[in-house]
Amino acid sequence: MVYCKYMLIPEFPDFVPLSYELRAEMHPQLPMTPDGVSEYVFANLFLFRRRYQYQVARVQDKTFILSGIQPPHGEEPEKKFFCTPCAVPGRGILESLFKTHDYWKGISDSLLTPGRSRMEEWGMEFTEDRDNFDYLYLRTDLAELPGKKFHKKRNLVTQFHTLYDGKWESKPLTADLVPAALEILEKWREQKGFDGDFAAASEALGKFRGLFLRGTVYWVEGKPAAWCLGERLARGRMFAVHFEKALEEYKGIYQFINQDFAAALPTCYTHINREQDLGDEGLRHAKMSYRPCGFVRKFTAVLR
Repeated sequence: MVYCKYMLIPEFPDFVPLSYELRAEMHPQLPMTPDGVSEYVFANLFLFRRRYQYQVARVQDKTFILSGIQPPHGEEPEKKFFCTPCAVPGRGILESLFKTHDYWKGISDSLLTPGRSRMEEWGMEFTEDRDNFDYLYLRTDLAELPGKKFHKKRNLVTQFHTLYDGKWESKPLTADLVPAALEILEKWREQKGFDGDFAAASEALGKFRGLFLRGTVYWVEGKPAAWCLGERLARGRMFAVHFEKALEEYKGIYQFINQDFAAALPTCYTHINREQDLGDEGLRHAKMSYRPCGFVRKFTAVLR
């Protein structure tokens, strides 16, 4: 069978539900976007397709268009949004999208900066979406934990090594190790007392090869204890950590796997993207404690 580009994704204004079968069309283009927006990789879009009810269209040779629904949160009602990962599609298409959507989401600096003044003249208002900024870290910082600013993190890693020296091992994720990773995930859910991203993480493990993910599984004292999973983005300069699960009975294990996984990544990755905090203060504090070197900024827009 001869592969035909855009075989399954229709041209705007027609949309289709985001499905696993679309990965061959979407994956090659999405990791090449320059900013490294963590949502704009096929794995993240696919794994959270049900939560946001994603649908996809395309603008020939320019960008995909994602249509989604933001679930209600607190007093905030359900809202419909659209995203344009690869390029700004043009005034006519944007105005058409605003007629059927509440807002434009996930606008990166490389999309916004060149044409912001022109789009503001069209009546669009842009706002920083701080809750969805991705946290960026130098790979060498996470791998080496240098200087006083990482003193507490180094202490926890040292405690882990002291307690479990010679009692831990790690292996790159393969199909044979998926059951061990799922065992960790089940125990993680029991410890937390809620599902969180359990469904997405479970599906990611089951389809990690087809979703172009790579990861590591850790054992402590012969028992499955932790795993990490992610992928490359930003034209291969950056690695995004999508999932990181560990059992908390092992003191310092999260700090240890964070450091060990970063150290094992190829040096071609200058930065690690650890995604957003979604406005959760506890998560924000934890991400800031690793001293990010910057952020992947994102904006939203509405049409006046």
